[in-house]
Amino acid sequence: MTDREPYEPGPARGAEIRKQGEKWTLILVRELRHSPEKVWQALTEPAELREWAPFEVDGSLGAAGNTVKFTWMGAPAPQNTTITRAEAPKVLEYSDLRWELEPHGAGTRLTLWHSIDRRFISMGAAGWHICLDVMDRRLGGHPIARIAGAEAMKFGGWQRLNAEYAKQFAVELPSWPPQAAKQ
Repeated sequence: MTDREPYEPGPARGAEIRKQGEKWTLILVRELRHSPEKVWQALTEPAELREWAPFEVDGSLGAAGNTVKFTWMGAPAPQNTTITRAEAPKVLEYSDLRWELEPHGAGTRLTLWHSIDRRFISMGAAGWHICLDVMDRRLGGHPIARIAGAEAMKFGGWQRLNAEYAKQFAVELPSWPPQAAKQ
């Protein structure tokens, strides 16, 4: 684990939404400097997920049909989640998440689809933006501590991203997130 101080997320980018009633789909695209195989491992292995993701699992997400205990940070209890699709290192689906990986130059283009209640779409975009930054740094050999859940909402970079994504998606910011920590 390393010091978080030098990390500041870049501007809101690479995201769009698709609207379907109250559940909207966040689509977030990232170009990573790492091979699809390396990214696949980060997306499927419990030890890797604990370093960057906003959830923990008790088993591998790498095989369709596997059922794992899936615990979102801040959730009261784990939920049993079944992996509905796992085609290494290309497509991973479970719950309301879908990940697609495709080779892009020497790295990977990662696309995440996440169905989210429309009231929280900018928050989800900000959270995933930071989580994917943390994953990218970890895979690149420059790890920083996981920034997710309620802790992320206190992080000044998350506050800024939430506002930027809300403006980009033309949605109102929820009035209840905690204020950024004094720096």
